[in-house]
Amino acid sequence: MAAASSALLRFGIHFSPWRRPLLLPLTAGKTKTPSSRNSGTGGPLLRSKLASAPSFCTSSPDAASPATSATVEEVPGGTGSNRNAEAVIDVKEMANTLDIRVGRILRAWRHEEADSLYVEEVDIGEADPRIICSGLVNYIPLDLLQGKNVVVLANLKPRNMRGVKSSGMLMAASASSHENVELLVPPEGSLPGERVWFGSESDKETLPSVATPNQVLQVQKKKIWETVQPHLKTDASCKALLLGEHLMRTSVGVLTSSSLKNANIS
Repeated sequence: MAAASSALLRFGIHFSPWRRPLLLPLTAGKTKTPSSRNSGTGGPLLRSKLASAPSFCTSSPDAASPATSATVEEVPGGTGSNRNAEAVIDVKEMANTLDIRVGRILRAWRHEEADSLYVEEVDIGEADPRIICSGLVNYIPLDLLQGKNVVVLANLKPRNMRGVKSSGMLMAASASSHENVELLVPPEGSLPGERVWFGSESDKETLPSVATPNQVLQVQKKKIWETVQPHLKTDASCKALLLGEHLMRTSVGVLTSSSLKNANIS
């Protein structure tokens, strides 16, 4: 045995003695354990990683990266639907801190330094219109953008897009093949600057405050958009939904895609 070990050592092969693993008692405050109410059926929920869809209209460096992943850690404890309800509430509340507004494109033109980008001047109810760059050249003809009502994610950090400062993102639905892209459509009668939220009509009265322009870094640091985006889709009737059940709406109705069903929203 000693001779074999010496031969192996000449070839750079080393062995460490096997040790029995040390079993430590569970300690409150250091180890996540199921609560007493889920004994036998519950337990901490698993983390789920969902790849976000490519964004065609983004000004955010994080949102612009294709196939970024977002991790949602659901709340430990509870059983069955109780645990799911807690997780749903967390994502929904997070989504409603995003500053999403109705906008109207006042004018749009081709970016002089980027073949795939449009530059839009968008009224979102502020004193001055926002300048937003979007990668829609290959998907939407320029003339169809002029005067169009759109949906804008407004509290992302501004980004320099080939010499043009882009301050926001136009939200769009895209087919799984990413060959077809449509801008989300606000309900008729929506006005520029009107807030968009997720949930029922009555939820408007209890919405959390959105991050202000001075707090845009909070949106990035907490990865709010990256966490929410994978849960945004259109349904079989082209309505925009969060988590498959919370409608994306304004005070006069629900946001839709023109024709894309069961499509990702970004």
